[in-house]
Amino acid sequence: MIVVVFRSRLKPGADEAALNTLGARMYALASAMPGFRGYKDFQSGDGEFVSIVEFDTLEQVTAWREHPEHKAAQKRGREEFFADYHIQVCSLIRESRLPAKT
Repeated sequence: MIVVVFRSRLKPGADEAALNTLGARMYALASAMPGFRGYKDFQSGDGEFVSIVEFDTLEQVTAWREHPEHKAAQKRGREEFFADYHIQVCSLIRESRLPAKT
């Protein structure tokens, strides 16, 4: 499994409603891509946003990165929304779980 960690901070005055709309569209596209496993996003107390996206293979992550609509969203993010961002693409080395009791 490949895990993509996207950390970002918004530009002052960024249109968060427009970003949320764009994010919903990107989720719809990504979740339909082969190998998509999951997506979660969080906001820390200091204002940083963190998104975690999981795909089966690096090739599938690359296909997502190069999707034409995603490329346009990346450009829009740099121009309109993000003051800074940091992307990490990671290979899963080990996984442990404690299943929920039902």
